[in-house]
Amino acid sequence: MNLNPATAIDGYKVDHRRQYPDNTEVVFSNLTARATRRDYTDDLVFFGLQYFIKNFLIKSWQEDFFQQPKDEVIRRFARRINNYLGPNNVGTQHISDLHDLGYLPIKIMALPEGSVYPLRVPCLVIFNTDDRFFWLTNYLETILSTNVWGMCTSATTAHEYKKILNAYALETDGSTDFVNWQGHDFSFRGMFGAEAAAMSGAAHLLSFTGTDTIPAIDFLEDYYGANSDLELVGGSVAATEHSVMCAGGMDNELKTFLRLIQDIYPAGIVSIVSDSWDFWQVMTDFTVKLKKQILARDGKVVFRPDTGCPVKMICGDADAEIGSSEYKGAIECLWEVFGGSETKQGYKILDPHVGLIYGDSITIERATAICAGLKAKGFASTNVVFGIGSYTYQYVTRDTDGFAVKATFAKISGENREIFKAPKTGDGTKNSAKGLVAVYKNDQGEFYLKDQVSWNEVNNCEFVPVFENGKLLNEVTLTEVRERLAATI
Repeated sequence: MNLNPATAIDGYKVDHRRQYPDNTEVVFSNLTARATRRDYTDDLVFFGLQYFIKNFLIKSWQEDFFQQPKDEVIRRFARRINNYLGPNNVGTQHISDLHDLGYLPIKIMALPEGSVYPLRVPCLVIFNTDDRFFWLTNYLETILSTNVWGMCTSATTAHEYKKILNAYALETDGSTDFVNWQGHDFSFRGMFGAEAAAMSGAAHLLSFTGTDTIPAIDFLEDYYGANSDLELVGGSVAATEHSVMCAGGMDNELKTFLRLIQDIYPAGIVSIVSDSWDFWQVMTDFTVKLKKQILARDGKVVFRPDTGCPVKMICGDADAEIGSSEYKGAIECLWEVFGGSETKQGYKILDPHVGLIYGDSITIERATAICAGLKAKGFASTNVVFGIGSYTYQYVTRDTDGFAVKATFAKISGENREIFKAPKTGDGTKNSAKGLVAVYKNDQGEFYLKDQVSWNEVNNCEFVPVFENGKLLNEVTLTEVRERLAATI
């Protein structure tokens, strides 16, 4: 859609300009994750601000506001607001004045992207640089929130997957080399639109290199200085889907497997969905019949179950008939056919010609249970790849980590005024900081908040100036963000 930046707001913000006290000069706000619904971490990953600045604060405001004829900008604004609220006294002079200025008189300071920081510590602050446009700070709250919270949430989730997979890989494999490919983004089709998929997919790629969300690679090249000619931004392998397998007919499924691994992909990695009809037949019958061809290939055949409880499918079901395929689970079935080797840590790892990927309804909890289940059975966690889809990345809200933009300071008639909220009916979650805020690091390298500070402290803390008066001040690359995030594990 053609977004009008002047009205890309929650409707109730239209007339806040007149609701502030007379002679308001500065409004200072911050973006903070206040509480989390996660039960496995209280830390957040900061990511997405540079995209928001480049795409909205610079591109959209320049192309769709400042570079448009002022009469047309005013007409468009007045038409939308008057049709929306009815004839009112919101006025257009403030919009006209902003157009005359020619840039957004806003400054944003933030933690470096890729930082891992605790709940209730602001990741950025935003304030106006021209007294006439005090109203602009929180006028941008909605669009700032909707563009940034989701990317931080997905980046945090991917980081947690990475930590879990790293830990189990070290315990059972002795190496984390495979982990970058062990978390694979399957979320594209289940996200709320292509842009959301690219934004979340880019956040996933901070921690992993496996993805089926190709637009996420374009996103990182457009907004984070990535270059897939020079670096591995994201990648995948040849793979089938059910339509491919079913089109050959149930009676010819074995022939379809053979055609795929011999004729179409005689070398390299190919992932084959294996449960269109009978997954356990594939595991115990087809694998035996195809063993010679699979072991003769220069590459890996990855079997993909897609239905059932992921933990039971991979690790086995203790309630199933003892000795059955269901009781053993897919990894043990593959081991019985193809064998493999043992890591220095004493865990079994499949022959490199075969592997397994599971991508249906994977969650942090299920991935952890699968890794633990494989370890308990004597298998390395790196025997399996996880397809992390929209069941993980779309099954969230802004309240997953409680992100909110709140004003904590204002300057009115030359007087500095600390402002805050502390609802008596709440549990403290919605209580805000007070006054100007700054973020520092303690002796352990952990970020912490200090409020009621001076402007000097704001300007000399861990916040980095990122945007001021229409310009991006500090640009960060994908490589830098990845390195900063990886250093926290």
